[in-house]
Amino acid sequence: MSLKLAVPSKGRLMEKTFDWFAARGIGMRRSGSDREYAADVDGADLELLLLSASEIPRELQAGRIHLGVTGSDLVRERIPGWEQVVRELEPMGFGFADLVIAVPRIWIDVDTLDDLDAAAADFRAAHGFRLRIATKYHRLVREFLRDAGVADYQLVDSQGATEGTVKHLTAEAIADITSSGDTLRANHLKVLEDGLVHRSQAILFKSRKADWQPADRAALKNVLAKIGG
Repeated sequence: MSLKLAVPSKGRLMEKTFDWFAARGIGMRRSGSDREYAADVDGADLELLLLSASEIPRELQAGRIHLGVTGSDLVRERIPGWEQVVRELEPMGFGFADLVIAVPRIWIDVDTLDDLDAAAADFRAAHGFRLRIATKYHRLVREFLRDAGVADYQLVDSQGATEGTVKHLTAEAIADITSSGDTLRANHLKVLEDGLVHRSQAILFKSRKADWQPADRAALKNVLAKIGG
């Protein structure tokens, strides 16, 4: 057995991934306790690895796994030129979240990216430094704002509680993942009307960098026949 598939190691993403494959005739279950990262597979010739969703893009890029289930946002953010490194095999229909640009609700004149661009220029003129946008998605946000013509800003890194950075005065705006928008509203933030950077979901990815032996390709063909990919 050599075809390696990595799936999220815990939480709802793991459960939904197991359910998704089970519905297609491939049974997956964690072996041992919740602290162990081993798993068993029935119905396919697969070696199953349990990794954090954030680790899976790195392993796909390195070619250490053949297949991986993770968010499309993480692949696009963490793999430069991702389309040459991985291939999207199957959207899985769960793990939905939007990466958005959000600003303080009290900015009544800032509703679009053009408004943000003007506000950023005014901010720099008034304060002597660039408007700060807190995010952990530097690549995606930078490319999005470049394409939108927004220039007078700086990205500041935030690896947790990004919505609170405006309240704590470490940023003026944020770019973060949201599912319902409740946390943004609770922190008195609003999403720009054209501020959707990426609509993410869990996807089954294939690594173009892995060592694909004939047995691996045969095993993949069997998996794809079962999942309808």
